[in-house]
Amino acid sequence: MKLRSFFSAFLLVMAVNAQNDEEIIKNIYASSLTKGMSYQWLDHLSNEIGGRLSGSKGARDAVEYTKTELESIGLDKVWLQPVMVPYWIRGEKEAGYFLSQGIRHELNICALGGSVATPDQGTEGEVIEVQGIQEMKDLGADRIKGKIVFFNRPMEPTLIHTFQAYGGCVDQRYSGAMEAGKLGAKGVIVRSMTHRLDKYPHTGAMTYGDLPVDKRVPSAAISTMDAEALSEALKKDPGLRLNFRQRCEKFEDVESFNVIGEITGSEFPNEIIIVGGHLDSWDLGDGSHDDGAGVVQSMEVLRLLKQNGIKPKRTIRVVLFMNEENGLRGGKKYAEVARSKNEYHIMALESDSGGFTPRGFSFDCSDEEFEQIRKWEPLFKPYLIHYFEKGGSGADIGPLKTEGMVLAGLRPDSQRYFDHHHTSIDTFDAVNKRELELGAATMTSLIYLYDKYGLKNQLQLPIKN
Repeated sequence: MKLRSFFSAFLLVMAVNAQNDEEIIKNIYASSLTKGMSYQWLDHLSNEIGGRLSGSKGARDAVEYTKTELESIGLDKVWLQPVMVPYWIRGEKEAGYFLSQGIRHELNICALGGSVATPDQGTEGEVIEVQGIQEMKDLGADRIKGKIVFFNRPMEPTLIHTFQAYGGCVDQRYSGAMEAGKLGAKGVIVRSMTHRLDKYPHTGAMTYGDLPVDKRVPSAAISTMDAEALSEALKKDPGLRLNFRQRCEKFEDVESFNVIGEITGSEFPNEIIIVGGHLDSWDLGDGSHDDGAGVVQSMEVLRLLKQNGIKPKRTIRVVLFMNEENGLRGGKKYAEVARSKNEYHIMALESDSGGFTPRGFSFDCSDEEFEQIRKWEPLFKPYLIHYFEKGGSGADIGPLKTEGMVLAGLRPDSQRYFDHHHTSIDTFDAVNKRELELGAATMTSLIYLYDKYGLKNQLQLPIKN
């Protein structure tokens, strides 16, 4: 009889907890959709500050603005974490064209982040088209030397997960110039990373590795429409000549900051949960999707917890990382400092996939921890959040990974993300207010659950004095 009473009481407690969770999550969504701040914050970040490339004035202004806004929420602590970051500038607008059969075709072109400049008169030469780095290597130095290499492998259209398609061809953008320089190329032109055929070139990070300075060649992206036109022109006129000019320049590293704020845990303050996005962006647009959306959604998580009277048991920390785009210095610095202080992080959530409609999360965790996550799925299904899968999380939280910890990434619908990614049309008008607010509520709900229940197998640390 006692055993039966015990199980009855246990089931009642479980039912009450589930009901409370449903109500609290319902309130979180309602608050975000009716009294949210994420869209207002993004408006200022995008339209008043604009592009925020590491080392720039925009990046400095964004640090000050987000720090001030976090302080206004009434967090227990807000601070700046110094980090040295690269400082590269694009310079005057790039230009390019190719001549084929007496016709001049102007190119929509932009330098890749970190590239060297061309000579004043531009880099000019014959073009050799390849579908990837290995094909270029197979051709060998005799065919590549003195040529402009044109990497024209498109994103795979049959992959529904567009980040997989991006990952399948981004190596030509990142490492193409390094490998082409080893073979004596004069320069590199890369097809932009997007499924869409349009006129907008997409920038992004590239590397020379340890290539000697005298072998470093200028590298630029051209729009997908221009890539198609160039490819067709090469079939008719293999000897056509291309010229492109860019004035980019790299300087010494400069000091910047991660922006951090926290609500201190009431029961287990030494157990830390973080949520974040990266504050820097490329300079062509205003970085609204990449990653202004993730920044304001992460800020909103802590504000929504406070607005709904949720007093976390564990310390909830928002981290706005600097320099994800061309160095990952902010993520690495945060992890370095956390380890030096012997901080105990149990979970980290990152938003860096745009401000589109949220679909769910991907998790980097053990099978055992994933079992607990799957039990929370019914709480999210009323909001059409159904994607709970094991996989990647986010670049900035990756360096923080330790055994037993859970890393998660918000997964919005990604079909339009690479239309805007790293372009001049990654702007505020491309973000839908309701979609952005749904993402913020979805993130807050997951953080709420992890704060309440912790890890499945966890030894709780003593309260900090």
